[in-house]
Amino acid sequence: MTEAAAEPVSAHPVRYRDRVRQTGTAVRPTGCAALAPVRAARPGRAVRRRGLRLPPLVWDSLLPALLLLHITTMRAPRELPVLVALTAALALPLVWRRRAPLTVFGAVAAAASVQWLMDVQLPADIALLVALHTVAANSGRRGTLVAAAVVEAGALLAALRWAADGAFLTLFVALTAMVVAAAVLGVNARTTRAYLAAVEERAARLEQHQDQQARLAVAEERTRIAREMHDIVTHNLSVMVALTDAAVYAQHRSPDRATTAMLQISETGRQALTDMRRSLGILRADEPDVERHPMPGIAQLETLADQMCAAGLPTRLEVRGGHAHVPATAQLTVYRLVQEALTNTLKHTPTGTHAEVRVLCSAETVEVDVTDNGPFSPPPGATPSGHGIPGMRERSAAYGGKLRAGPLPGGGWGVHTRLILGGSGTAAT
Repeated sequence: MTEAAAEPVSAHPVRYRDRVRQTGTAVRPTGCAALAPVRAARPGRAVRRRGLRLPPLVWDSLLPALLLLHITTMRAPRELPVLVALTAALALPLVWRRRAPLTVFGAVAAAASVQWLMDVQLPADIALLVALHTVAANSGRRGTLVAAAVVEAGALLAALRWAADGAFLTLFVALTAMVVAAAVLGVNARTTRAYLAAVEERAARLEQHQDQQARLAVAEERTRIAREMHDIVTHNLSVMVALTDAAVYAQHRSPDRATTAMLQISETGRQALTDMRRSLGILRADEPDVERHPMPGIAQLETLADQMCAAGLPTRLEVRGGHAHVPATAQLTVYRLVQEALTNTLKHTPTGTHAEVRVLCSAETVEVDVTDNGPFSPPPGATPSGHGIPGMRERSAAYGGKLRAGPLPGGGWGVHTRLILGGSGTAAT
């Protein structure tokens, strides 16, 4: 999810086409010495770029210009008016062949028909093949077949009129081969263009999908960090507030108890800092607390219960079944669920409330029950819009569990869920 192990997650993921390609480790010249060959090569590259970027209209005008130049220099002056007119009628429409392939082909075919009726042979007949190629490259199958049939009919008529004695078959086969080649090359150009367009569209969709996945991953990671920070800060601050109140109350009557409470406040603060570094240290490979202090799990529930007892909430813990097979992430989920439930009890119940935590581990599930015997009494004006219970539901849902939190029939408050270790599913509650 992160671009590099030693860098934090970025909200703007780097796209594949923007990544810098490594070019090796060779030392390159710097300063003016490095820029000199680049500057020397720029004029040639600029000329080539300008040449390649000529408008299509200019390229399409070259063939008519060459054909007109050829006919004016190779024929007798007395023949030029008719020959130039026929050549212009055959070649000039090619200038607009990309804009209107079928219209240009019809114009060229009509000019070729007039040429055949006048019994004049011209090099400009190649315009028919160019027009056919353009139709095949830009029109559908039906248009290509009709244009090829028209040119093939013209080839037959040309062979019948202008073939030498005994050379009809040879000329007709040669003209047919040129017609087929022009049509096939045009169809191939159209197919290649369509394939490249499909590849580009697919690449664009894939890039968009990757960007969306990266954004979703970033959003999910932010949600996870926010949930961890909420659990850590809320729990430890609640414990520290309770211990501070106890220390203030006992500072005159029992200085020793006040000193113990202050030491516990200090220890709780250090533990909170460690937990925060540990949670945020996942984003940094050079954070030592990630290795020195692994994420809390079921084994740390006893320490959590002792901490709650010291804060004024007597807590009884019962863990059944071995938890060595439970994944670390699932154990962290159990720990955070119990921590949030006990924190809510500490914040919203009066003094004298007792809490019970029961964790039942089996081969496929981990069942968690946290109950207390105190009435739930939120502060005046408080609204149930916090992140505690929604965060617990999200944690439980990640393992197919459905969390149930609410008042118990006999009084008190209870939180129950069952995590599915074997995969996603619907947990029984």
